[in-house]
Amino acid sequence: MVGVISLQPASADSDVDPLEGFNRSVYSFNKAVDRVVYKPLAQAYTSVTPDLVEKGVHNFFSNIGDVTTLLNSVLQLKGEASAISLSRIMFNTTFGLGGVLDVATPMGLREQTEDFGQTLGYWGAPSGPYVVLPLLGPSNVRDTVGLAVDINTDVWGREAKPTDSKNVGTGLRLLDRRVQLFPAERLVSGDEYVFVRDAYMQRREFLVQDGRFDQQFDESDF
Repeated sequence: MVGVISLQPASADSDVDPLEGFNRSVYSFNKAVDRVVYKPLAQAYTSVTPDLVEKGVHNFFSNIGDVTTLLNSVLQLKGEASAISLSRIMFNTTFGLGGVLDVATPMGLREQTEDFGQTLGYWGAPSGPYVVLPLLGPSNVRDTVGLAVDINTDVWGREAKPTDSKNVGTGLRLLDRRVQLFPAERLVSGDEYVFVRDAYMQRREFLVQDGRFDQQFDESDF
């Protein structure tokens, strides 16, 4: 079946999460920090910020993210995807006032997401065990390596100046990312740790495979 992710829990494979005890401890720590710091700040941000401004902030950092997508599309030899990302950057940076407006999507240039973890997967690197990173959340060995590369090639992190403006922008970027998670929180059921782990691993595999799967559903999943 093409384009479908199996609903069978990743926990069926003991190799997926051999560090579960450690991961659960880090997950609990992250949840505590989120409950006390990140979520209240994100809720305050979205409640006091006009929708137009909030959308502009999201578009601005999405435009910066398109640079990472472009680099990784090139590394994966994806010509069409590279052309789309380059076009998005050009149109949104110029006609979109530095990316504050997303003029590319209405033109049919839909946003894509590629990072170095996906690039490693594209070239055959296995995901490795599931890992929960302090403050950063769900990952795996491959994506953790990829994250280190993405951080060092991020345009905002490398080029934004002065430092005060860079720090303010980074804070807004983190708040925007937390706000984007609000809808997903309503989908969580059962053991939250297992739900997040399985959703993360399956989504990452889906992205690495560009949505191409050849897996059948087990009747017990329904």
